[in-house]
Amino acid sequence: MASHRRPKQQSRARVTVLTTAAAAAVVLSANAANAAPSQKLTKDQVKAKVDKLYEEAEQATEKFNGAKDKQQKLQKEISTIQDNVARGQQDLNKLRDGLGSLATAQYRSGGIDPSVQLFLSSNPDDFLDKASTLDQLSAQQVDALKKIQDKQRELAQERAEAADKLKDLSATRTQLEEKKKEVQAKLAEAQKILNTLTAKEKQELAAQQARADRSSSERVNLGDAPPASGRASAAFAAAQSKLGSPYVYGASGPSSFDCSGLTSWAYAQAGVSIPRTSEAQATIGTRIYDQSQLKVGDLVFFYGDIHHVGLYAGNGQVLHAPHTGAVVRYEAMSDMPFQFGVRV
Repeated sequence: MASHRRPKQQSRARVTVLTTAAAAAVVLSANAANAAPSQKLTKDQVKAKVDKLYEEAEQATEKFNGAKDKQQKLQKEISTIQDNVARGQQDLNKLRDGLGSLATAQYRSGGIDPSVQLFLSSNPDDFLDKASTLDQLSAQQVDALKKIQDKQRELAQERAEAADKLKDLSATRTQLEEKKKEVQAKLAEAQKILNTLTAKEKQELAAQQARADRSSSERVNLGDAPPASGRASAAFAAAQSKLGSPYVYGASGPSSFDCSGLTSWAYAQAGVSIPRTSEAQATIGTRIYDQSQLKVGDLVFFYGDIHHVGLYAGNGQVLHAPHTGAVVRYEAMSDMPFQFGVRV
């Protein structure tokens, strides 16, 4: 006989959970169906992103160069101060030796007179201020003791200055390492994007870059603009001799360069010392805002933060080290946002 017992019903809570899960599954399925598939970047889009990263890397490179330049200067200054302190300590020891015999004599006689007390005092300034003590010292003794005081103060000041510069050096080294990592991160990101291209696209992009380097590194029509000066002409000729040299961040020759590395190296060959970074180079000489007034060899600066510099080549051209992946070459100034020129 068939059973007429009603089947056991699921609890209301279980039904609610199952209903909610089913609804969520429907929503996820709908979203998945409507979501557009991730699109692969085209070769031109990749190039645009990589160019932007190279520009950001160059910004960090100039900060890196500034920190490196500051580090080198601080190291020289600290070395000089430390040498001065060492010589000063020798002088102080000699001055003290001059009074040593007096201290020995007084010790052997069983007493220490005021002049020796002054020499041994931890605060001779206070001791010297006492007129009664001065009355008991010879003029020669007073003069010797004052020389010791002066030398002690001088050494204390130099040691304090060295300590401050050492702190500055430590902070500069930290900044240098941070900027180095930032540059490397930008370049690594650019490479990661480049790696998304097919082998054929990579070849096409490399060929495009090679054509740009080759065509702009060859002799171009520079017009007949005169050089800014004999030294500017010599600097420009030096830079021309490096056409085709690779861009390497932080490099300042003689076989590879970044932008300010090329300009500082070129002027050094002409016997002119200019700062290492583009930002610092922008502060020297005479500024020229009208491009028509530029002469060959003038420094020319680009972008609002002045993170790129080259040498004016005439006929609206700049001779520069562009960015990672490129070489020293000529390029139209109109390809970048010109800010001003500087005549060294």
